[in-house]
Amino acid sequence: MLSGCALRAARPDQPSVQSAHTDSFLPDALTMSTEQRTSTQPISGLRDVDIVDVAIVGGGPAGLSAAIWLARYLHRVVLIDSGDPRNWETRGVNGFLGLPGIRPAELRGRGRDEARAAGATLIDGMCDTVRRRNDGIFELALAGGSTIRSRRLLLAIGLKDVWPDIPGLEHVYGANAHVCPDCDGRECVGKKVVVIGSGRKAVGLALDITTWTRDIIICTNGEPAALDLPEYCTKLDTLNIPVLESPITCVRHSGERVISIDFEDGLALDTDKIFFAIGQYPADDLGAQLGCERDKDGHIVVDDAYHTSVRDCYAAGDIIPGPQLAIAAAGDGAIAALAIHKSLVPMERRLEKLVTAD
Repeated sequence: MLSGCALRAARPDQPSVQSAHTDSFLPDALTMSTEQRTSTQPISGLRDVDIVDVAIVGGGPAGLSAAIWLARYLHRVVLIDSGDPRNWETRGVNGFLGLPGIRPAELRGRGRDEARAAGATLIDGMCDTVRRRNDGIFELALAGGSTIRSRRLLLAIGLKDVWPDIPGLEHVYGANAHVCPDCDGRECVGKKVVVIGSGRKAVGLALDITTWTRDIIICTNGEPAALDLPEYCTKLDTLNIPVLESPITCVRHSGERVISIDFEDGLALDTDKIFFAIGQYPADDLGAQLGCERDKDGHIVVDDAYHTSVRDCYAAGDIIPGPQLAIAAAGDGAIAALAIHKSLVPMERRLEKLVTAD
């Protein structure tokens, strides 16, 4: 019977490699080549000399929500979408008010239709570079040669998850393998869960999942457990959450159902659900190109109006600190849109702020 931090397999001589998830598991519709997604043809309705009010990079809930609201304010809005959303394989978006379990592709499709109907221009393509000119105008260079110029910029570029390099994981991801306990923890009630990861991230993820089940094991996949604070072992031991360091050879599955996780040392661990906590990184480096301030985890720092450290540049969604929920991202986008709109209203059409005595 496995129990507690003391029951950890010896670290192998050659630890397994943790690697970033690539496009190899993306559906066909999302694996278009750059040539297929982009073009040197002029963008419909835009001339090279045009300056739009707002350019939005990112076509997830944050970007689409912002595009809808800004278009409703009658601003000229362009949204650039690379077509490779983080939640590409999630079976359903949970907790989105009025749309329980909606597929990400359907939510995105509805949002795109609504944004177009409101008057936003949607561009399927990649933004390679961005700069802020001395006159305050942003220039976005798209793959294929087109250039977008805008008075305001919203980065809704999102994050990508680092995947553990484990054969078979791609077949169960989205159905029974996840990264977000807030989104998918409810489906773990009464089930066996394996958390793949190490250190504080893995411990925190395991503790989060105890809301729904106590049948949890942490597997480091050949990495050191990195339980360097006494609190980690104390809490794991109290909750009887074991930690295994042996490398994982594969995830055995039947369709989308997880059968077991197999280890290099011969152990086969039956489980129902898998969560992994390896790491995240920005979907692109546009924020870095502009010099936006970031926190220690790489998120773009914003104020209450979603304004970044770069003048007239805003950010919303998973790329900023906070809960990584679709409904939260949509709310971020809406609030950012309101702030952007107010920043574009000329002084003759708004009242000055009242100064109150202390």
